[in-house]
Amino acid sequence: MLKQYLHFKLSQKLSPQQIQLMKLIQLPTQAFEQRVKQELEENPALDDNKEEYNDDVFQDNEYDDSYDSESINTDDINIDEYLSDDDTPSYRLQANNYSSDDEEKSVPYASGMTFTQYLINQLNTFSLNEQEYLIAEFLVGSIGESGYIRRNLTDIVDDLAFTQGVYTDETEVEKVLKIVHKLEPTGVGARNLQECLLLQLKQKPKTKTIELATSIIDESFEQFAKKHYKKLIHKFSVSEDDLKDAISEIEKLNPKPGGSYSGNNKITEHVVPDFSIKIVDGELELTLNGRNAPELHISREYSNMLKGYKESKNKSKSQKDAVQFIKQKLDAAKWFIDAIKQRQQTLYVTMSAIMNYQKEYLLSGDEMDLKPMILKDIADEIDMDISTVSRVANSKYVNTPYGTKLIKEFFSEAMKNDKGEDVSTREIKKILETVVANEDKKKPLTDEKLAQHLKEKGYPIARRTIAKYREQLDIPVARLRKKI
Repeated sequence: MLKQYLHFKLSQKLSPQQIQLMKLIQLPTQAFEQRVKQELEENPALDDNKEEYNDDVFQDNEYDDSYDSESINTDDINIDEYLSDDDTPSYRLQANNYSSDDEEKSVPYASGMTFTQYLINQLNTFSLNEQEYLIAEFLVGSIGESGYIRRNLTDIVDDLAFTQGVYTDETEVEKVLKIVHKLEPTGVGARNLQECLLLQLKQKPKTKTIELATSIIDESFEQFAKKHYKKLIHKFSVSEDDLKDAISEIEKLNPKPGGSYSGNNKITEHVVPDFSIKIVDGELELTLNGRNAPELHISREYSNMLKGYKESKNKSKSQKDAVQFIKQKLDAAKWFIDAIKQRQQTLYVTMSAIMNYQKEYLLSGDEMDLKPMILKDIADEIDMDISTVSRVANSKYVNTPYGTKLIKEFFSEAMKNDKGEDVSTREIKKILETVVANEDKKKPLTDEKLAQHLKEKGYPIARRTIAKYREQLDIPVARLRKKI
């Protein structure tokens, strides 16, 4: 026998409007501008024209987002709720918490031919027969963004046969590859770092130092990579100064020749600060970028459509269908305008709390003044969810007197010093950087010795924590920091 049970379940769900609002909050300024532009294109009831609008159709109207467009009864629609005799706009979204500076809204970007096309154009300057040109073109197409060919010649020979119908062998491909190695930037088409460096060294004037550098890379690359300098001095019978000069020449070479091509078909990222913090009379002043506060209104044309429907005595089916469509677009437009206003308030309140929390740092510019701060600290301060603070912090920038900063850089965990006080991990990392920068490069400090140095400065940190911070700061291990 089938048994039926009845039980209560309490659950919390986000409405589609709330989800969309969270997405709007997460967008940085440039992406937000694109989102507004997209909404203007998709919703004809929304207008950014300052001359033609009437957005008081929503004045004193309680917004209800729970309607189902397919179940609307046009006879039940109160047109008066959407119309007003006063044409004065109420949703100008003007506020005192954003900058009035009207910065250039067209974002410049880099454009041009691709890196591959740049290399192929150079092939036209060489005398190649049809087969050699096809092989060279295929090799160029196999070059990655860093400028390397990571595939072995056997695979390339097979691919030429199967995909291009070009039947060749490794000897011919190797011959053509040497031609590719003559392309600019020097070192492009190399199969590994060693070959890349050798290609660049061979282009330099033949001096004693360059010859030594070439021999080191050609014959003792592994010892060079591991910085076994004493072994190199002994093998090549040179002085320490000679080795130092040769290494200096090697360090000038470009390990990623593909990265030097400025027209790499990548859009140049231009960071647009979402906020600006200034020091005025010894106090911090926060402004929200004015591009986050567009003036959006309800289209006058749509308002007139509703007026026409209201004044019409004989309402046809087509008119009723039209008013359903109009109501959907008007409700969507009002929600979007309200969402922008709420986004402004959320951004400003959140950044204001962060600014006040890190007031000492923002006044001095000294990272030692950064206080330990986690997302929960700000969420509790402004009585919002941690996820909301995270959305504001992770993708937005603020212009400060000390440069443009990613907001999430203001956040850091806390650690105890020898006095039992909470200090920011950013402060500890800054000290670690300073210690490494001032160390004797002939005898760089191991992680254990770095931990001892920080302990002497009042920061008792374990060696494994030092290793973690060192990796986060992109500082190599002691052996790789060694210099002669």
